[in-house]
Amino acid sequence: MQGVQNPRLQKVMAQAGIGSRRRCEELIEGGLVKVTTDRILVCGKPLKGPDKPIYGILNKPLGVLTTSRDPQKRKTVLHLIPPGLPRLYPVGRLDADSAGLLLLTNDGELANRLAHPRYGIEKIYRVTVSGSPTLDALSRVRKGITLPEGRTQPCRIRVLRGGPERSLLLVVVKEGKRRQIRRMFQAVGHPVLSLIRTGIGPLELGDLPEGSFRLLRKSEISALKESAGLRLDIPVAK
Repeated sequence: MQGVQNPRLQKVMAQAGIGSRRRCEELIEGGLVKVTTDRILVCGKPLKGPDKPIYGILNKPLGVLTTSRDPQKRKTVLHLIPPGLPRLYPVGRLDADSAGLLLLTNDGELANRLAHPRYGIEKIYRVTVSGSPTLDALSRVRKGITLPEGRTQPCRIRVLRGGPERSLLLVVVKEGKRRQIRRMFQAVGHPVLSLIRTGIGPLELGDLPEGSFRLLRKSEISALKESAGLRLDIPVAK
C-alpha cells in the first residue's frame, strides 16, 4: 500500500492503539500495512480490535526521552508507566532537557488533534531564560519568529519574574515545532536555561510529583475531548 492515502485506514489503526494518525500514515507509506478481504496486517501481524481508551499524564523528569522506543536502550517515558496498562503513546514531545506535563494515551484520534496546530490546543510552559528580555525582544517572539521550516504562530508571554541574570516567563503556544521555544528565544539573544510544561489545553500538571504518572479523571477526559472538538461519550464525574 506504499504511497496510498487512506484516512479511514489510518483512523482504524489509530483506534486500535497502533499510534497517532501520523505514525499510522508512516507505516502505510512504508508498505508495512496489508489489507485483505477479512483483516488488516500491520508489520505482518493481524490488527487487533481497539483497546479500551486509556488517558494519563506524567511529570517527565529531565534526561528521560519522549519516545516509545530507543535503539540505544536509554530511559524513556514508557519506563515510568505502571505495569498492566495497555500500550500508551506520548502525545507531542518534550526534549530530554525539558520537563513537565506529558499526556500519554492509546486514543489515536485524540492524540492527532492535540498535536496538530490546526486545532489550536494551547501548551503552557514556565520558561527560564538568560538575561532580561526587552519589550522589543518579547514583542518579536509574541508576533512570530522565522525558523528554517517556517514562521512560528503568535504566542502569549507573561513575565513572572525578571532579573539581570535570568528571567522567568509564562509562555503559551498553539503549535509544537522541534525545540520551538528554545529556538525562538535563542533568536532574540536570550537562551533558554530551563523549560517546564505545566498545561495542555484544560489539563494542568498541578502537584503531581516528578517522575510520577496518574490516570486522568473522567471530568478531565471530557474537558480534553471537548477542547479538541470530539464527541463526549463518557459522563462527567460530579
